[in-house]
Amino acid sequence: MDARDTIKRPVITERSTDLMVDKKYTFEVDVRANKTQVKDAVEEIFGVKVEKVNIMNYKGKFKRMGRFGGYTNKRRKAIVKLTADSKEIEFFEA
Repeated sequence: MDARDTIKRPVITERSTDLMVDKKYTFEVDVRANKTQVKDAVEEIFGVKVEKVNIMNYKGKFKRMGRFGGYTNKRRKAIVKLTADSKEIEFFEA
């Protein structure tokens, strides 16, 4: 799996921006990706050193449209902690 396929997009929420102070960044990743693949992909794309990776799975929610029901896509989220001497990841260039 390619590094750009492993990491889908950064998750920008109020809580995730508060974690950026501690050099923790949140990404939505492929549901088949494991911690090692996420670590290698972040290091390759952003040129940083990763200390730790935490991964969470989210089940799809049941939604209805009229009389038809179905589930939204399941997701996988990764919180990546960088080493102390690593540079920061810039999502918003000023």
